[in-house]
Amino acid sequence: MTHKFCFEALDKSMKDIMRVVNPSSLQLPFGGKIVVFGGDFRQILHVIPKESRQDIVLATINSSYLWRHCKVLRLTKNMCLQNLGSDQDSAEMRQFSDWIANLGDGKIGEANDDYTDPVATIVESTYPLFGNTVCDATYLQQRAILAPTLDVVQSVNEYMIAKNHLEGRLYLSSDTFHSDGNVDIFHDVHTPEFLNAIRCSGVPNHELI
Repeated sequence: MTHKFCFEALDKSMKDIMRVVNPSSLQLPFGGKIVVFGGDFRQILHVIPKESRQDIVLATINSSYLWRHCKVLRLTKNMCLQNLGSDQDSAEMRQFSDWIANLGDGKIGEANDDYTDPVATIVESTYPLFGNTVCDATYLQQRAILAPTLDVVQSVNEYMIAKNHLEGRLYLSSDTFHSDGNVDIFHDVHTPEFLNAIRCSGVPNHELI
C-alpha cells in the first residue's frame, strides 16, 4: 500500500506534462491518462513511524481527492487454484482462500475465535511435534510463526522454551552505563531497570535463554 501523496504527486506531474498538448488536461485526473492501481484494503496497511491510527488511514488512496475519480474492479477468479496438481490441494486452497476473504470482510471471527490461549493454539498448530523434534533443525526450519509485535514474539518464545525438555542456559546483557565524561545525569536516566526493559527490533533482549 503506497502513500496517497505518491499518487497525488504523479497526478500533478502528469497534468503539468499533458497541458502542453491539451490545456484542458489540468482539469482531468492524471492529465487524462488512465492509471491502474492494484491492492487490497483488507491486507495490512503501510507503516508510518510514530503516527496514529487516524494518520495511517488518512494516508491511504481512498482518503485522497483522487478517489472520487476511481472505479473499483474486483477480481473474482483465484488464479492460484488453476496451477494445483490434485483436486485435494485445490479444495484445501479454495477453502483457505475463502476463509481469508471472509475474515477480511469481517464475516467471521471473534476475539481469539473462542481459543482460551491463542499462543498455545498457534504453536501447537505450527509445531505439532515440537516436543519430539526439538533437536531436528530441518523440522524447525520448515515452519515459522509471524507475529505483529515484539511482545507477541516474546510470548511465543517463552511458551516454546517452556515446552523444551532440554536444559537451557541463561545469557544476560550488560546493563551498566559507561560514559567518558563526568555527567551524572546519564547514570540517573540509564538505570539498569531501564536498560533491561528495552525491546526494539535488532537489539537482543536483556535475558536470552
